[in-house]
Amino acid sequence: SDVLRIPATDSDEFKKEKVAEAILHHVGVNLDIFDENGQSIHEENGSSRWKLKLLHQDPPVLSVENFFSEADVEKYKSMIESNEGSNGGGSGDAVQLSSPTFSSSLSLSRRTSTTWFCKYESMTCLLAKAQALLNVDLKQMEEPQLVRYRTGEEFSWHYDEIPAAQLRNGGQRLATLLVYLNDLEDDRGGGTVFRDLKPVVNESSKRKKRGSSTKENEDQLTVRPKSGTALVFFPAFKDGKPDPRTLHKGEVALDTKMIAQLWIHEQEYQASVPENNLQVDAASGVREELERLG
Repeated sequence: SDVLRIPATDSDEFKKEKVAEAILHHVGVNLDIFDENGQSIHEENGSSRWKLKLLHQDPPVLSVENFFSEADVEKYKSMIESNEGSNGGGSGDAVQLSSPTFSSSLSLSRRTSTTWFCKYESMTCLLAKAQALLNVDLKQMEEPQLVRYRTGEEFSWHYDEIPAAQLRNGGQRLATLLVYLNDLEDDRGGGTVFRDLKPVVNESSKRKKRGSSTKENEDQLTVRPKSGTALVFFPAFKDGKPDPRTLHKGEVALDTKMIAQLWIHEQEYQASVPENNLQVDAASGVREELERLG
């Protein structure tokens, strides 16, 4: 294909000017909270500082190491366990559904994982950190979700964009933020693979740095699950035009894989599950989390 795609080099993994250039036409990343080495200015109690990396330049794909502390990770893993079997009831903090995605002729994907749609007020840590990183309003955030892939489960090639017929609620998805809740070894699958994007290039040798040990993905950008690390990419430009270059999959997991995820919309979004799920209910908790982050 002659569609432009520009991989990142390891020398560009964090240069503020390169990241700023990469995200110019997308919902913003708050670069003011990072120093010249890509380390966050804030430091959580008992946790390392965030580390921002540019994994692909155009379209931009970024990772943030240490985005969740160990305590954050354990909290959300325990939510998955405590809400097991909460199908459609909505009585707790989350509702369990067979992992849905927006129906679209663009993407005939297979998804075999399980998703919990969570109440905003139960996910204030994720929401606050997303707000700090992306400079977006709480009202633009879709229902926060927890997802579990058991052994052998996957999410085949798909886009995160919303079909035109379903844009009335909040407009297009501008950003995908997912946070891995556990590690998976290179040979255990479960990576997030971008079909049409190349891995980071080692500038000194001009070789591609591999993110996965599987031969079928060695020439594709593959992000390995690492507990607490966030992955950020952009299904659409900030004007709402979808970016088809972001086609990706969650490869078959050979061990259990868990993530927290959040989508950011163009405009105010109204949640549908759980019942009476409102962003405003999380506002005070998000403020407290932001004050804690400094």
